Amino acid sequence: MSEQVTPPNKPFAVDVTEGESYYWCTCGQSKSQPFCDGSHQGTDFQPLAFTAEKTATVYLCGCKKTGGAPFCDGSHNK
Repeated sequence: MSEQVTPPNKPFAVDVTEGESYYWCTCGQSKSQPFCDGSHQGTDFQPLAFTAEKTATVYLCGCKKTGGAPFCDGSHNK
């Protein structure tokens, strides 16, 4: 079993574009947080793909403990 790394304990404000696909890092090792850069290779982790429902600023989880991945739910405050 691979161990998850926790990057900065805060959400990342990200501008997304409606209809575009994004890949949220689940392992915490990416140097391109909160997005996947392939650092999970050789681990049990896979990025989480999502498509933006609208063009907006969204807050993606940084602590990797959210219950609503990839979006921040405030879990970093607990």
